[in-house]
Amino acid sequence: MNEERITDWNPETYDRFRGFRFRPPMDLLHTLGALPEGDIVDLGCGAGVVGKALALRYPDHRLIGVDNSPAMLARAEQTADYTDLVRADIAKWQPREPVALIFSNAALQWIGSHADVLMRLVSGLKPAGVLAVQMPHQNAAPSHRMWSHCFARLFPKRPLPATPGILAPQDYADLLSPSGDFQTWETDYYQVLPASRQGHPVRLFTESTFARPFLDGLNGADQKALINAYDAEMETAYPARNDGCVTFVFRRLFFTLTVHA
Repeated sequence: MNEERITDWNPETYDRFRGFRFRPPMDLLHTLGALPEGDIVDLGCGAGVVGKALALRYPDHRLIGVDNSPAMLARAEQTADYTDLVRADIAKWQPREPVALIFSNAALQWIGSHADVLMRLVSGLKPAGVLAVQMPHQNAAPSHRMWSHCFARLFPKRPLPATPGILAPQDYADLLSPSGDFQTWETDYYQVLPASRQGHPVRLFTESTFARPFLDGLNGADQKALINAYDAEMETAYPARNDGCVTFVFRRLFFTLTVHA
């Protein structure tokens, strides 16, 4: 989690859908094999959601968590899964010495200049080291588009907040393939979100992550107006079942790079 311009991340609201957020990094981790000697870095570690899984998978490696959120790092420290935790801007961070694995779960979409950042990360890997990345690829879906649409409609004189963005899969292939064995894929996760009296389930899912730039700069009344407008759009885009639950399709992009030995 890396945005200085928005207020610190809230581990409680982020953890509301912990189960849904946990499966993609586990799917990524299960694709990885043996590593060379060296540290493992959980880049954008957040509250330490994948720390235990990384530590169990590679028990002979030191595990370093890197994040820019004090609240998230405090939560990650409570897990006791990390050898060390570092507060740093992941857009600028680089290891002091080459590492065996840089694992980044749902974090790099928050930063720009992916070409520069990724090549710097690759330069920080040992021979046969691995870069493993998972990011949401959901910006074209109603769940994400409608935050921008509703904000622009309600507040036409205000600048539209910047939103997370990523490159096309082929762009990552073109960028990283010369450095080693590159693999990329996308997965659509069909998530059944539980009914809630607090609002539309898709809004509850997105408001702690993608929607933060839209909500954090508004006062209480404007926040409520935006939330009401967005909830109305979600009722059409993602209608509830008879039991109030909602099927929410969420696309994620994955890639791994094993650098030349």
